[in-house]
Amino acid sequence: MNLRQPEIRVIISGGGTGGHIFPAIAIANAILEINNGNKILFVGATGRMEMEKVPAAGYEIEGLPISGIRRSFSVSNLMLPFRLFRSLMKARRLIKRFNPDIAVGVGGYASGPLLFAATSMGIPALIQEQNSFAGLTNKWLSRRVKVICVAYEGMEKYFPKEKILLTGNPVRKDLQDPEKKRPEGMKFFRLNGEKKTVLIIGGSLGAGTINRCIQQALGEMVLQGLQVIWQTGKGFYHEAVKTAEGFDEKGVRVFDFINNMDYAYAVADLVVSRAGASSVSELQLAGKPCILVPSPNVAEDHQTRNAEALSQRDAAVLVHDREAHVKLAGELMLLINDAPRMRILAENIRKMALPGAAEKIAREVYRLAGVKHQGG
Repeated sequence: MNLRQPEIRVIISGGGTGGHIFPAIAIANAILEINNGNKILFVGATGRMEMEKVPAAGYEIEGLPISGIRRSFSVSNLMLPFRLFRSLMKARRLIKRFNPDIAVGVGGYASGPLLFAATSMGIPALIQEQNSFAGLTNKWLSRRVKVICVAYEGMEKYFPKEKILLTGNPVRKDLQDPEKKRPEGMKFFRLNGEKKTVLIIGGSLGAGTINRCIQQALGEMVLQGLQVIWQTGKGFYHEAVKTAEGFDEKGVRVFDFINNMDYAYAVADLVVSRAGASSVSELQLAGKPCILVPSPNVAEDHQTRNAEALSQRDAAVLVHDREAHVKLAGELMLLINDAPRMRILAENIRKMALPGAAEKIAREVYRLAGVKHQGG
């Protein structure tokens, strides 16, 4: 904490999934570490998970009545222009009231209207593109913002080269070097340190394909002596609990959402995960061998691009969602019993980590706000 730095006012927009929300909170925390007198306002989409997670992290949030386009025909799509207009008007009112020095966009529905309004009102703006494949909103906003913070090289394919800053994706600090927390994690999850543990994380909202595959394979995994930490998301949680009945003594732990991810990574020998940008960055920082099952239900299939960026460097095993029901369980059982292969994957994924991303972005926020940041 450096109280010598001037105070600034920062508005941070975006959300929808943990992959947008947790990096945004990490950036906010880094801004407060520079000066705890800084003022931060979050702007999200009404009804989305940021409206719960951001206040839980201690920050104020306002909601915009914005939503995405449904892929199938829906009457709600006809309302999109009206919601967009209302969101733009509310964004302008929020900016006038809060009077920020800078606006930061992290992706998600609210990011577009908020940053459009901010830049229209002369507020400098920064966006943080978390994926290896840029979405339409960020490509469009790139013409209006001052700086684009990215996590992968080669992003000049999508953005003006002179605006790009390679920072990595912000992740929670407690995830770095998780091995130190392994004994605590074993106690927390009530696991046997002599057995191998598989961590299943389908993203903050869960993943239907991964859940179904694990449901079918759980009995065999237990029979092979594996322990399992399974984050299901809310929708599949009760079904997973029924599937896991009788397996508590075998080390099967089921959660709808894991708050103590530092402990989960600490005890995991292998991770099965979606390939959202935040999840990938956490795996890189934790240095964990992993099987990635990209979600096909995301804009421009960016999770597949993220997973390919790792698998092409032999830093992860890629299983496509359409093949998971026949391949995932087999790949899991092969890999968990192949110690040399696991070691290579862990070494390669750790090389791709870019630590300190939140601090780098916070310094850039200060620079764009017109304040000279003397701390580096």
